[in-house]
Amino acid sequence: MKKLNFTGIAALCVALSTIVIGCNAPAPKPAETPVQVVNKPDMAAVKAEIQALENSWAAADNARDANAVAAFYADDALSMSNDKPTIAGKAAILADITEGLAKKAAGTTVAYEVLDIYGDENFVTEVGKSTVKDAAGNIISTGKYMAVWEKRDGKYLCIRDIYNNDAKEKSVTGSSLQ
Repeated sequence: MKKLNFTGIAALCVALSTIVIGCNAPAPKPAETPVQVVNKPDMAAVKAEIQALENSWAAADNARDANAVAAFYADDALSMSNDKPTIAGKAAILADITEGLAKKAAGTTVAYEVLDIYGDENFVTEVGKSTVKDAAGNIISTGKYMAVWEKRDGKYLCIRDIYNNDAKEKSVTGSSLQ
């Protein structure tokens, strides 16, 4: 049997040590990717903008200006209201607004209050309430609504809305309830 010389054994040990150490070395760190900062929209400002639209909408409604009210809608809007089928398109919505304003009692006014909004600066879902008052300022009805607004060419347009009146309180006069 041949004897391994000391130099050969030492070289073999160095080679094995290099392999073992190299395999256990930590992996190089990947190049750091830049963190993208996403600016969150200022939803308080968006809510204020939507409320300003609702104030203008109420002013147009109170002035009995159907064209001004319809201007808040996109051409492809859908509107769903009390006891009616869905109304599709701005022209049909304008016809419905015109009919509704013609039936509105003289001196009545409406106000809209934005309660909450969801979304971002391009698509906003609004939840609100309406209050209708007679000429003397007495509340004659209240309601609730949801509207979806889309920013098109820098301007919010209503693309979907649904609304209905709150139920009237039932009178308990003459009942046996105490």
